[in-house]
Amino acid sequence: MPVSRIAVGNPAEFGQPDALKAALAEFISVLIFVFAGEGSGMAFDKLTDGASTTPAGLIAAALAHAFALFVAVSIAANISGGHVNPAVTFGALIGGNITLIRSILYWIAQLLGAVVACLLLRFATGGLKTSAFSLSSGVSVWNAVVLEIVITFGLVYTVYATALDPKKGNIGIIAPIAIGFIVGANILVAGAFDGASMNPAVSFGPAVVSWTWDNHWVYWLGPFIGAAIAALVYDLIYITPDTHEQLPTTDY
Repeated sequence: MPVSRIAVGNPAEFGQPDALKAALAEFISVLIFVFAGEGSGMAFDKLTDGASTTPAGLIAAALAHAFALFVAVSIAANISGGHVNPAVTFGALIGGNITLIRSILYWIAQLLGAVVACLLLRFATGGLKTSAFSLSSGVSVWNAVVLEIVITFGLVYTVYATALDPKKGNIGIIAPIAIGFIVGANILVAGAFDGASMNPAVSFGPAVVSWTWDNHWVYWLGPFIGAAIAALVYDLIYITPDTHEQLPTTDY
């Protein structure tokens, strides 16, 4: 059972150089990812004078996030595993692939990276607003929770299949691009309804800088549930006890 493999870890991990370096890698990767993703939306708003999002704007957002995540995962892969997402870290924790102590370090670094990215964007753009995630007209909070569960399930399932499965073989080489692709595709699906977060850090950064918290809990609950389901399903069905490897981090 995956949950039985959850490890708390040693509090000494908080001060271990390799754990701190891994957390720094997560901070930098999230900063790069959020700066590009959120920045693309701000650029669209400036070019269209704040007009409503168009199909072209949605495609641009999907591409920006897909490309940026491909890079962000790749540059941290050999250091931290390249989670770049608190929900991915949670999914890895559920499957016993990372300790709780290191997960906490990652979560702190990921959230700080998102906030710093949004602060830099606000300064660099002359004070433009970093828009927080919000629900479209006619979309209820529970509609959005289900959307976030499903699209985050797809993301974390992809992480397990291409990165965490001990039997992945050469498929691990394409893990970063596969992860970027699924995020871009999910934005095309859900972006018009709730923004398609899949990543609590991506939602947290703009919310802090703009101080807008309407329905913010949706972007934590949905992704964490989706990540947990993906971890449980993949681990229970495809990763048998004799093939499971206890890993300190994800390994692309």
